[in-house]
Amino acid sequence: MQDEFERIATLRKELEDANKQYYVLDQPRITDAEYDAFMRELLDLEAKHPSWVTPDSPTQRVGGEVAKEYTKVRHLEPLLSLDNAFSPGDLREFDRRVRQVAASVDYVVELKIDGLTVALTYEEGLMVRGATRGDGSVGEDITANVKTVGSIPLRLNHTVPKLSVRGEGYMPKASFARLNREREEDGMPTFANPRNAAAGSLRQLNSRITAERKLEYFAYQVLAAKELGLHNQTEVLTYLKQQGFVVNPEYKVFSDIEEIIAYCEGMASERHRFSYDIDGLVIKVNEFALQEELGFTAKSPRWAISYKFPAEQVETVVEDIIIRVGRTGVLTPTAVLQPVLVAGSTVSRATLHNLDNIREKDIHIGDHVLLHKAGDVIPEVVRVLPEKRTGEEKVFEMPNLCPECQSPVNQEEGEVAYRCQSITCPARQREGIIHFVSRDAMAIDGLGPAVIQQLLDAGLIKDAADLYSLTFEELTPIERMGKKSAENLLKAIQESKERGLAPLIFSLGIHHVGEKAGKVLAQTFGSMDQLLMATLEELQAIPDVGPTMAASLMQFFGLESTARFLAKLREAGVNMTAAESSKPQIFAGKSIVVTGSLEHWERREIETLIEECGGKAASSVSKKTAFVVAGEKAGSKLVKAQGLGIPILTEEEFEQLL
Repeated sequence: MQDEFERIATLRKELEDANKQYYVLDQPRITDAEYDAFMRELLDLEAKHPSWVTPDSPTQRVGGEVAKEYTKVRHLEPLLSLDNAFSPGDLREFDRRVRQVAASVDYVVELKIDGLTVALTYEEGLMVRGATRGDGSVGEDITANVKTVGSIPLRLNHTVPKLSVRGEGYMPKASFARLNREREEDGMPTFANPRNAAAGSLRQLNSRITAERKLEYFAYQVLAAKELGLHNQTEVLTYLKQQGFVVNPEYKVFSDIEEIIAYCEGMASERHRFSYDIDGLVIKVNEFALQEELGFTAKSPRWAISYKFPAEQVETVVEDIIIRVGRTGVLTPTAVLQPVLVAGSTVSRATLHNLDNIREKDIHIGDHVLLHKAGDVIPEVVRVLPEKRTGEEKVFEMPNLCPECQSPVNQEEGEVAYRCQSITCPARQREGIIHFVSRDAMAIDGLGPAVIQQLLDAGLIKDAADLYSLTFEELTPIERMGKKSAENLLKAIQESKERGLAPLIFSLGIHHVGEKAGKVLAQTFGSMDQLLMATLEELQAIPDVGPTMAASLMQFFGLESTARFLAKLREAGVNMTAAESSKPQIFAGKSIVVTGSLEHWERREIETLIEECGGKAASSVSKKTAFVVAGEKAGSKLVKAQGLGIPILTEEEFEQLL
């Protein structure tokens, strides 16, 4: 028991150190697989010795607690909202009022994160409560959900009797896009923007759902800061970092309002470069003594103001509304738009999600509409411009029959989605095969949607397993499929057999089972045979597998069609065991971006090698990027990396590193 007690202490330290390296220092030290292995071991030991579980154990981030209702929490001091500025004139007027009290003043300018205010309370260094802002004086206790956010420390680096911190809980753009894709495929309503998604996630009654949504947190205020010997906002930000909080690094100090105005106007055009949503900037008087002298109105401090970016919306026309049938049979209406530039790219289509959304916004074919990108990611119709209607517009109706297979379309009770009822629907089969061959699944290069459609039309395949029986003679007659292309495709199909269990599980397109779940299941069971023998209870006991996913797995693996499909894969020689890399893990925990044209490597080859050596082949540059491998004609990713000071390696330097 002494050995197990000491092992628990060691695992907790390893996991918390890993959290700090990842969230606070942007320098991951261990791989996701190592982190997951440590977490599973700790969960097992704590389950064996429940009396040893502590409130600051990393296992408390996993979630699972279900609250009946939220209790009310009174804040240490009111969490006031800010007055808004919408123009340079508003900022100059704010500065004029401040300088009536003090001729000389320093302002701290911080990014205004578009999320949900969360107040944290620590006692003797331990996090004891997380609460929403509520009405500013009283909020709701969401402690169980807050604990699942990895960037929030459960214990401070330096113990103080009591500390109250204010910050913003938010959902990164990548998490937002992934969540909406999953919800749309499941026939559930999508979130309008990352702020709504973050608010909905933090107010979940089941904290396991919050944990799955990968929220993050920036701290920016210490309540009763003067009692801790802090004299200004810059000292607060430094103190928060010392205590283990993540502080947004994009803050600046100015003494001239014209410099602030120029900075605000410049940042309005740069807002899309961040991995999270911002909707403005916050300007605060730096010194607390001057803040006290300026005081408050009934609702807002007189020493701070929020500069709101102008809404980036453009006008276009809905030329048509078409239907896309997904791999689970969901019919998704999509607006075909007059091409228009918004948030840095040309948009010609926008998902309308479901019929309820179309009716709520009263969208007709032919309407002039305002368009924006939700979370700077997803094109979305904001509203119709009814004053521009001519009478020629047409009301959209959801079809009674699937446009792909003419099978009946039903709307199940409690769902907003309409679904094709045929499991043999060509669109469902096509989308399933497209998913099966995609990069994060079986990664079969050269097999895009157009080629897949040709193979289906020619009767050469009926499902993804048939890909492994294709021959050179069958492929070469395919349009634009030359001998070299056929050889490359057959090679890619052959190589995909060794992808391993985790990508294979993900490729199956099981309802609610994403890429991460595929990795967790592969690490847990080691082989497809062991996974097929798992019971519902065994699946539910896995930390990252909830009741919904477990039920979906049992249903999928219980189908005769699934058994036939897996049998065909086995007969073709597809590896159904967890892959173990024999290569040294020199890139363990590192995020690496490859950009430009390379001379000696195919893109997938070099990215696979990075992953086999323990790294993550990322598609975009961020502060967490370890280095960038840049070939010829490297573009915006190279520019961004240079701006962030990230090391740039040539192809030759990368090979020397290997």
